[in-house]
Amino acid sequence: MSHDRYSMSFTTGSLFHRESVKLAELYLDYGEWSAVRDKVIAENLLQTRTLNTLKRVCREVISRIRALTPTELEFLVKASHQEQAYLLWIAVCRRYRFIADFAVEVLRERYITLKTDLTYEDFNSFFNRKSEWHPELDEITPATRNKLRQVLFKILRETDLLTANNMINAAMLSPGLLELINQTGHMNMLHVPVFESDMKEGMRR
Repeated sequence: MSHDRYSMSFTTGSLFHRESVKLAELYLDYGEWSAVRDKVIAENLLQTRTLNTLKRVCREVISRIRALTPTELEFLVKASHQEQAYLLWIAVCRRYRFIADFAVEVLRERYITLKTDLTYEDFNSFFNRKSEWHPELDEITPATRNKLRQVLFKILRETDLLTANNMINAAMLSPGLLELINQTGHMNMLHVPVFESDMKEGMRR
């Protein structure tokens, strides 16, 4: 098991659904992330109040969606709202290994063992376990830890993997999305709460 440092810079915003789709469209037009960034900042395409916020959000969104393949980006801009949300969740997991590990070890594990709720205590326990192997987590203040937890739960709700009262929603993946994310490895499927049998059934549709 790798114990490389976790990147924990996901305190900015949430899923950034609208912003991600817009920047993906621009990338498919321009073909370079630097050109996308320049256009977004020059024209304030994300409609933020300050330049610093614009730069921060743009940087965060690009860092996530550049983890998607060109084929996935093309799918993203044409997909349904829910398919987009699932694909953006997978992008978040690829960008942040802490979130990916949480998705596999907590979110999906609770779902497949029929524990349908997800609590702040589940996050705290996971954080504490990981801090034994990742000393960088010990450097995080309680306030920042609470912010990280708040943002992660917000992302899960915006993806519709978690209800407003913290019940886990099964991912309802379309056959097209299933086929797409399976092309880049089975690990992607471990990031969403879904039974193995349902995945195989979805691929047969």
